[in-house]
Order: sequence, then structure tokens, then C-alpha cells
Amino acid sequence: MIAGPPPVSAVGLASPLFIGSDIYRGSSYGQRHPLRVPRVSTVMDLARALGWLPPDRFRTSPRAKPAALALWHEPAYIAALQAAEMMGEATDEMRRRFHLGTLSNPIFPEVYRRPATGAGGVMLAAELLAATPGVIHVPGGGTHHGLPGQANGFCYLNDVVLGIKVLQRAGLTRIAYVDLDAHHSDGVELAFAGDPQVRMISVHEEGRWPFTGLLGDSAGGSAFNLPVPRGYNDSEARAVLHDLILPRVEEFRPEALVLQCGADSLLEDPLSRLALTNRAYLEAVRALLPMAPRVLVLGGGGYNPWSVGRLWTAIWGTLAGRALPDRLPEVAQAVLEGLGWGGGGRPDPGPRMRTTLLDDPREGPVRDEIRSRLARLAQR
Repeated sequence: MIAGPPPVSAVGLASPLFIGSDIYRGSSYGQRHPLRVPRVSTVMDLARALGWLPPDRFRTSPRAKPAALALWHEPAYIAALQAAEMMGEATDEMRRRFHLGTLSNPIFPEVYRRPATGAGGVMLAAELLAATPGVIHVPGGGTHHGLPGQANGFCYLNDVVLGIKVLQRAGLTRIAYVDLDAHHSDGVELAFAGDPQVRMISVHEEGRWPFTGLLGDSAGGSAFNLPVPRGYNDSEARAVLHDLILPRVEEFRPEALVLQCGADSLLEDPLSRLALTNRAYLEAVRALLPMAPRVLVLGGGGYNPWSVGRLWTAIWGTLAGRALPDRLPEVAQAVLEGLGWGGGGRPDPGPRMRTTLLDDPREGPVRDEIRSRLARLAQR
């Protein structure tokens, strides 16, 4: 067994809460889309199989109402999203104006209800945290590409922006946002560029869609962007954690921290060329937990069902102060054995991905380009 951190209450915070929903069970963007794979339902099943998700730690996510979504999203876009779900298709105007019904943002049966549930969970978490400091995990959140009036990059709504705006509306004036997804958080940066109340830190693969978040882009002084090269490894992630993320969060003295843990920076993910293990994410989570009295941990990208499920379950175990097992019990292994790609012709993973929660360590050299980019950001 690998010991987890002390329970969150031991560092002065309330017991952690998990917000999830069964809407993710069987909901898919379609057989040709990367988000055809199960993710949040896998985390709930694995956590319950491990005894980590008792009823008093779980809350079903509400579905955000259109009026709540209008905190950032345009009412005409929200109405179009609802209409597309009702009709089961997008009109030509919806495709042109709202980017609905495209290859990236297809129409599927829950095209409004599913993102509205993710947004509702994140907004509820923000309301709870504003009232009472603590830690909340919403793996169905993290849709950081959504734009005010358009779907963008698999994201129909931007629950990250909505959650931060709820915290601001409650009177919090220092909110740190750390994004570990392989893709830059363009929607979040658009929302808070130049806002002195929000500090954004994004570490993402260089030269990858949406091709924003360049090293010199400070979003009006509100953002630190670090594009990293292919093969980004655990040792490099540790250097980034200690030389960029932790000092920039600490100096900001946040009243709340929002941490986006998109799983597509893992080696096994098909939509990036980074090489992290889930241990690198857990190291970041453990280091960041004590840095704010309110911590909201989200999901995000991630398109390998085994690596996503194992990572987000391990994150929940870490937040809950559980010891992470070296080998999963059979009931938990059965959850991973039952997963599949849902199409796409990719091979199933090796036995370790079906029998363990933690990846083997994967260290490596810290390349000069990482060091030089960190040095440049340190000068700001």
C-alpha cells in the first residue's frame, strides 16, 4: 500500500465531497468521437468498489438551469443547445453560428442535459465552498474550452468559468486556477483575461490545438502559460510544479483554488504526445491542497478509459485521505476489465492497467527548453 496524505480535515478543511451523476453512464458523443468512452461512471464504480465513496461523501449533481448558465453563456446559444437536443439534430444556422453539429461538437441525445449537469455540479460545488471551506471533487467538470456563444473543443458549456464566477459573486476576490490538461484553457483565459481577481496557470503541449497559450501570452497579466514539448515526463512536471505552479499560487494567497486535472497529459492518451504518469498529477494535488482553504478539483480531457478512470479515482482517494493500493481488489479489477474503447480499433491495455491504480514511476531528464521557459516565467 502507498499511504495517502492525511485526511483533508487534518489540515483544517472539511471532509471532501464527491459530486457525480449517472447521466454519464451510457452517455456518449457517438461511436466516432473520442468521448465515446466511459469516464465519470468508471470513477464512481471504482471508488465504490474500493469503499471510498460512502453515501455521505457523494452528492448527485443538479442540472443547471438556463438562467444560471447565462452567468456567462449567451441566452441564444443556450436556447439553441436545448433545441438541438429536442430535435436530435442541428440546423445549418446552429452549425454556422453556434458550432453545434460539427465533428468536434456533435449532436447526441444528452447534448444539453449532460453539459448542464456538469455545469450544475461545478456551480453547486462553488456555492458550497464559498459558504464553507473544504475540498470538492467534480470529475464531470473541467470543460475549459467552451465559449460564451459557441461550442468549442468537445465543450458545450464552460463549467470552469461558471464555477469561478459563482465564487466571485459570493465575494471571493483571489481565485487561483491551475490547469494540467494537455490542451490550453482558451475559454477560461478569454473569460478572465485582465481580471486581477483570478490567476491562471496552464501547462499544456506546445503546437497542439487550440494553438493558444503561448509562453509570452500573459492574458493582461492574469495568466502564466507554459507550453511543454512532446515527451514531457514526471521529472519535468516536478520541476514545473516547484518552479512555477507552487510559487505563483503561494504568492497570490488564494481564497479558493480550482484545479483542472484533464487526463490527456498521460502517456497512454491518444490525443496528446506527453508522457506523464498519474503519479505526477497526484504529486501536484498533494502539494496544492494546503495552499487554499477552498479547493475545487475537476476533470477535463482524457480519452483512454483505463488511464482516465485510474487517475481520477486515485485523485479522489488522495483527497479523501485513503491509502492507494499497490494492487486492486478483484471487485475493482472487474470494473477495469469491463471497459472498452467503444470502437476505434485500438488495442486493449496490458494487465497492469487493469489490475493496479498507480502507474510505474516514469522519470527522465529535465530538458533545457523546459528550464529556459521556467526561467523566463520566473522573471515576471
